[in-house]
Amino acid sequence: MAMIESGVSLLPQALTESALSDDLAQGDVVLGTIGPVLGHLLANQDQSLFSDEVVARVRGMVSHVAMQLLLAQAEEAGEAEPYAFAQGRRDALAAELAGFQPLLTHCHALALEWQLAMRLEARNVIDPVLSPLLQALIASDDGSTASAAMAALTAQARFIQQQRRMELPVHELPGDLFHNALLIWANCSVDDAAPAVAKAQATARATFDESASRAGLLARSVAMMGKGAMAAMSLDHAGLAIFLTTLASASGQDRDIVAISTNDRQMTRLALAMRAAGVSPRDLEKQFLFIHPDAALPAGVEALSAERAAILLAASRRNTAG
Repeated sequence: MAMIESGVSLLPQALTESALSDDLAQGDVVLGTIGPVLGHLLANQDQSLFSDEVVARVRGMVSHVAMQLLLAQAEEAGEAEPYAFAQGRRDALAAELAGFQPLLTHCHALALEWQLAMRLEARNVIDPVLSPLLQALIASDDGSTASAAMAALTAQARFIQQQRRMELPVHELPGDLFHNALLIWANCSVDDAAPAVAKAQATARATFDESASRAGLLARSVAMMGKGAMAAMSLDHAGLAIFLTTLASASGQDRDIVAISTNDRQMTRLALAMRAAGVSPRDLEKQFLFIHPDAALPAGVEALSAERAAILLAASRRNTAG
């Protein structure tokens, strides 16, 4: 009898996990189409599947990356009018960069983060730069903690200004994207430009420091919090930037994927990530409603243990990788 009762009690959980896994699988399909669809939209001026703002912002960031690379090339080549040189070649290089789907996915994640930050500021009065948590870290008696927090604050302030201008500094790219952008640039160069491109690339590589990027500085501040990092799982206390960084680390996901999971087609992934990160069932709905105020929490997520939520996310990552 006890065995029968145990089996019956496990059935609802199994059904819940199956439904959540199905939702994740649908989300995985959407994640897999982001790069190709954005590439198509940028190439064909078709914006029917993404908002005008997102496509324009992604296009602006990719064009800005191309412009920076070409200005560096012009400087090494001794061009009399470097801006005109870069402007005339920008669209062609931007089109090649737009063919690199991981770059488009990264730009998409940044665009979504920016949009959400602006909504949270307007709707919930959550400052996109200086959060109560970051303010407390800056005021810390520990010099290293305060210094790291101040650097993160400065980087976040720059990010907000850059997003207003639809810009993406090359040195803010993740290391693998930075490396591939330089390879695409070299492959697009004509033979007589190769020496200037090689010199500009050498300079770019010598000055690139991923740990000094916004993502690196945010990660450093979160890491220095140690066990106190759970305080960053409160969106109104931590602010969006630190919240996303902490959620990525605590749920074992890439930060770009976490940012994209704030989209309304990835609500199950977001809720599972928060549960896997240790957000209590009581706080889960509160944090979820900051991001999706008009949506219901995916059924059954609050009843899952953090371990089971993590297992579902890990299975989703394996399926995506496969």
